[in-house]
Amino acid sequence: MATRWNFVSFRGKNKGEWRGVVDLIAIRKSTDQPVDDLLKRGDLFDIVLIQIKGGSAPAPSLEDCRRLREVGRLYRAKAIVQFQWRRRSSSKFFELGEELQWKPTTSRALFK
Repeated sequence: MATRWNFVSFRGKNKGEWRGVVDLIAIRKSTDQPVDDLLKRGDLFDIVLIQIKGGSAPAPSLEDCRRLREVGRLYRAKAIVQFQWRRRSSSKFFELGEELQWKPTTSRALFK
C-alpha cells in the first residue's frame, strides 16, 4: 500500500512536539507525466501533509485548518491529513476538505 512513500517526522527536542501545524510529511516520486516539456517522469513529488492528534489533544482550531490549507497550497500537497489515535483503542485518518471540514478517509485511499 504505502511502500513507495517515505515519511519525515518533525519532532522537537526529546521527540516532543515542535512548532508549526505539520507534524509529518509523506513524500514519494510522482509517476505522472509532467505537463512541462523540460521535466521528465519522476522529476516531481507527491506530498501529503499530516497533523497528528493523540490521547486527549484538542481538535485543530479553524485558524489551524486555515494554516494547514495555506501550507498545502504553497507546497501543492496532494492531501492534508489528520491522524487521530487513542492508545489501545482506535486510530483514524481524516482529510481536510474544501470547506475546512475533516472528512473520514483511509490509509488505503491516501497512500495508493
